[in-house]
Amino acid sequence: MRTARFTLDPAFTVGEVNPRLFGSFVEHLGRCVYTGIFEPDHPTADAEGLRTDVLDLVRELGVTAVRYPGGNFVSGYKWEDSVGPVEDRPRRLDLAWRSTETNRFGLSEYIAFLRKIGPRAEPMMAVNLGTRGVAEALELQEYANHPSGTALSDLRVEHGDKDPFGIRLWCLGNEMDGPWQTGHKTAEEYGRIAAETARAMRQIDPGVELVACGSSGQSMETFAEWEATVLKETYDLVDHISLHAYYEPLDGDVDSFLASAVDMESFIENVVATCDHVGARLKSKKRINLSFDEWNVWYMTRTQAEVSALDWPEAPRLLEDNYSVMDAVVFGSLLIALLRHADRVTVACLAQLVNVIAPIMTEPGGPAWRQTTFFPFAQASKYGRGEVLDVRVDSPTYETKRYGEADLLHATAVRAGDGTVTVFAVNRSRTEPLPLDVALSGLGLTSVVEHSALADADPDARNTLAEPERVVPHPVDGTALDGGRLSAVLEPLSWNVIRLA
Repeated sequence: MRTARFTLDPAFTVGEVNPRLFGSFVEHLGRCVYTGIFEPDHPTADAEGLRTDVLDLVRELGVTAVRYPGGNFVSGYKWEDSVGPVEDRPRRLDLAWRSTETNRFGLSEYIAFLRKIGPRAEPMMAVNLGTRGVAEALELQEYANHPSGTALSDLRVEHGDKDPFGIRLWCLGNEMDGPWQTGHKTAEEYGRIAAETARAMRQIDPGVELVACGSSGQSMETFAEWEATVLKETYDLVDHISLHAYYEPLDGDVDSFLASAVDMESFIENVVATCDHVGARLKSKKRINLSFDEWNVWYMTRTQAEVSALDWPEAPRLLEDNYSVMDAVVFGSLLIALLRHADRVTVACLAQLVNVIAPIMTEPGGPAWRQTTFFPFAQASKYGRGEVLDVRVDSPTYETKRYGEADLLHATAVRAGDGTVTVFAVNRSRTEPLPLDVALSGLGLTSVVEHSALADADPDARNTLAEPERVVPHPVDGTALDGGRLSAVLEPLSWNVIRLA
């Protein structure tokens, strides 16, 4: 096998990593909330009904911004149903997931959950622009953020939350380009209501950060045209535009699945080009950043049948994908893609956090455990803070049906404030180890602190209720730093973290 190579030099950088890149997503879908993060009768539940075993894992995962309450759910969401005394909250039909929403967990509980994760956890609230509009968004903003002295802010205080929630980051709806979305709109219709809502929200607080809905995927027929039309209306009113992408091995095409990040990087670059084109046409010096606020491996082709069979249950088992080693390697590659574009992707949300296509799984009344995808996220969140170095690989390639020729090596590197560097690398080969040679220039690095890998002789190995620690990262021997060159061997089908000091 030919050696893969690249050079690291502090003179060549991509940009600083925004902590929000390690965000996640809690939607009222399946068991993400109920028996996921919230289960008052669980042995580990605290006084607010939050599962402390899950809280411990969320902290270990290193999650920052948490998007809420959807997702498709938000397009039928009545925020006022989710506040006040729990016994007075109404039960509602959720059209998005053919389920019954009890509203036992609501806005106040969400904020309490974030505060218990820790100071790094930031709310990212979505407003309903599907079945509702400007007035309801303003009411929610006033209830959540105004200190006191108005009907809605005083109502929050009456409900037991004296301090404002301080929500700075808001999503203006969700996937409004999708025909599946309750209240689906054309780009012109959505651009108009998004602009009206943004303008009004800024009248309350000029400092809010707003995310306009971009395309639900690069494969959408309206892709790029949608972004251009929406941004023509909202360019000076919003800060970010959203991207959503999920990947699975379609028709058994594993080789293309392993190269999913090729599509993700293309998606990012095409949206950046569209944003900058609109900015140029408007003669604006402002730069729109990207909020990749839904991304993951998701076996989506199973989902429609699951949802269609439902008859309005409470918190059904939905989208509970059990991830393999191969899934985790692709997942790690998606993280690398986000880091490689940290100059423009300033928010990203792993969808979702618990049980629903999630890194954390729970059993009602039972344990919580880490899926294989937990580890790449936790490692990237811990060691991926700082400045992304420009990595341009010279790698052996392989052929894929969907994306053409793809590199076997996918990699990035992040330099922390203390000068240490972490290399994140994936070997996409299913059968062969990949020798790696990295030239280090001007970084002052002298030692390998650690090389860990997530890999297994069985690419289908998974963590389950019966075997919750079947797959964990393991140390790799033989990685060396000598004479300004790093040498390593990446195991077949592996996610690698190499820390240098």
